[in-house]
Amino acid sequence: MGMTLFDSPSFSNHEGVHAFYDEKTGLKAIVAVHSTARGPAVGGTRMWNYATAAEALEDVLRLSKGMSYKNAVADLEMGGGKSVIIGDSRTQKSPELFHAFGRYLNGLGGHYYAAEDVGTSVEDIAEARKVTEFVLGLKDGPEASGDPSPVTAEGVFRSNLVVARRLFNQNDMTGLTVAIQGVGHVGAYLAEKLHKAGAKLIITDVNQANLEAVAAKTGAEIVAPDAIYDVAADIYAPCALGATLNPQTLDRLKVKAVCGAANNQLATADIGDELFKRGVLYAPDYVINGGGIINVASEMNARQTGGAYDASWVEGKLSRLMETFEEILERSVAENKPTHLIADAIAEARIQAAADKKAAALKI
Repeated sequence: MGMTLFDSPSFSNHEGVHAFYDEKTGLKAIVAVHSTARGPAVGGTRMWNYATAAEALEDVLRLSKGMSYKNAVADLEMGGGKSVIIGDSRTQKSPELFHAFGRYLNGLGGHYYAAEDVGTSVEDIAEARKVTEFVLGLKDGPEASGDPSPVTAEGVFRSNLVVARRLFNQNDMTGLTVAIQGVGHVGAYLAEKLHKAGAKLIITDVNQANLEAVAAKTGAEIVAPDAIYDVAADIYAPCALGATLNPQTLDRLKVKAVCGAANNQLATADIGDELFKRGVLYAPDYVINGGGIINVASEMNARQTGGAYDASWVEGKLSRLMETFEEILERSVAENKPTHLIADAIAEARIQAAADKKAAALKI
């Protein structure tokens, strides 16, 4: 007998976990709601061909808790949740599948709002929107926030500037080498911004066309995917897959800082401790990549107030996020503690404060 849901280390006090099945469309989905203390849970929908339902459950629980922390650190009035659809995103999608998904979201009554993620697109979310209001990340209409990638990239770029100031005592990237792993949407925007600020770039990606386009614009040097860990650079910016900071890569990195957009960069939490011990500044991923969810939150705001997408509100939240990032780096030095632990502590304190306030209001 395997372990049950409540015993799973990833369960982490989730408020709700919902499994949905629709015979007609073949939809198999799990929605995890980690916390609604700060507001409705918001997080993306990942469509992936998981080998087992247990693997899908593990993934959705980890991602959901991560969204709680990300949304709290970005100071958004949103909780954390996530959804996964089990299936092959290339062959098993249909408009009907996303209509069924939308109907199930209606059953959650606004506790959770879904957005696009790995394996799903804004078009898929638009299909779900035909039957439910509980989705975000639209590209049409006054409230639509559109592609979040440029805002994510802007936050990661500003974080690189913070790192340059703190470690190299300079106000731009001149003379610094950044190794960017992955030049998809976010990585490509980041490369252009870093290039304009004077950085020398070394890039890799499995997509040759993306590499060539970015190199043509920025003069970046291209290396093979596995070689990115061995290059002589000042900053490593993972912008593709998670868990690239692991026991196999740690000794190969020669950088002074890790500052990239990828989610779940640390294979395990103790890798964060090890980076700290080695004097490598780790910019906690869910802190500095919060621009995208801030952009989505603006859409939620517009929805709630009947207004439109507000770029100045997004800018305000992004600036506040950068202050929080600076606070994390300062506290890490002052308390002699790894940055990922400081970030978690800030997120947990904000979530707890909101939960206490809610409980007090209910007088329970």
